Amino acid sequence: MSTVLNLGSNSVLAFMSITASLALLLFIILIGVLFDILGVAATAGEEAPFHAMASKKVPGAKRAIWLVRHADGVSTFCNDLVGDVVGTLSGALGVAILLQLRANAQRLPEALANTLMVALIAAVTVGGKALGKNMAITKSTTILLITGKILHFFDQIGVKLRSLVAKNKRR
Repeated sequence: MSTVLNLGSNSVLAFMSITASLALLLFIILIGVLFDILGVAATAGEEAPFHAMASKKVPGAKRAIWLVRHADGVSTFCNDLVGDVVGTLSGALGVAILLQLRANAQRLPEALANTLMVALIAAVTVGGKALGKNMAITKSTTILLITGKILHFFDQIGVKLRSLVAKNKRR
């Protein structure tokens, strides 16, 4: 999956300005941070508030219950799988951006440029995840309900996510 995404993003970067490439890099890092927040929220979440909401037919409450009951799998997917792919992709995008910069400014010292790019990617990723973890723990109910509503919307338009159709398990 990361290979396909990497090839696609590098192909797109060839036609983008450096500013647009940096915006794409930040967007990809943001995806990683958001999935990290979801994984932590699923782990920290409690079922009880969603049972009350489900009894009142609140859209997304049943999906939120599913997320809490399957917190181990949700966390593995969001934190590990998506996190690793986004980390690999952001590193590859960083290299592609560096190559663009070096082509436009030959006087830019390579070691300095590499260090600054790695520092930028690491700071935004680690900083975003650190801020997100606290929010995920304290606002897990809200985060899971919003995610449940998004999943409910996909159900309504006919998009079935296979892993979400599995039998529910108790937590």
